[in-house]
Amino acid sequence: MKIAVVTAGLSVPSSTRLLADRLAAATAAAAGGPVSVDVVELRDIALDITKNLLTGFPSPALRTAIETVTGADALIAVTPVFTAGYSGLFKSFFDVLDADSLVGKPVLLAATGGTERHSLVLDYQLRPLFGYLKADPVATGVYAASSDWGSGEASGALQRRIEKAGAELAALAAGRTAVPDEPAFVPFDRLLAEMSTQDG
Repeated sequence: MKIAVVTAGLSVPSSTRLLADRLAAATAAAAGGPVSVDVVELRDIALDITKNLLTGFPSPALRTAIETVTGADALIAVTPVFTAGYSGLFKSFFDVLDADSLVGKPVLLAATGGTERHSLVLDYQLRPLFGYLKADPVATGVYAASSDWGSGEASGALQRRIEKAGAELAALAAGRTAVPDEPAFVPFDRLLAEMSTQDG
């Protein structure tokens, strides 16, 4: 299994990269077989991304990053939260991909931020973005606030979310369905149709 990791952290070291590494490790551990992990640090190719947006031509470094992501069996995408949204660098990288290059690709979505208030970025920004790209995000997204990196219950809860999300990604990439913790969601229109069939 080939896993590509896209991380948009800007500092060194970066909590975004730390979360990305832990997610990759959890996915590899859950895969139960040979796994290769390739990390794409967007800050290293930021100028290449900007030039590609202006000219339409990727540099060799950007082309390699694109091929790493599109050629992987699964993708882990992690962004820091800036001004209540994903970073511009993160969005710009996915803007330069071909619109159909991620169709059906299993994706684990994650983000880091200063406070828990920004955790909704996973459902209100990242999921719509990857929905538009027709990727296949796993059910569990992982958000890590600054308080999650210490010791104690918060850190343990973060690790449990990481392991759950990693297991879901490994299962999806392997063509299996992870066993859910909760009953499967049934769309309301399907439920109505089933009920009317039973009544008739």
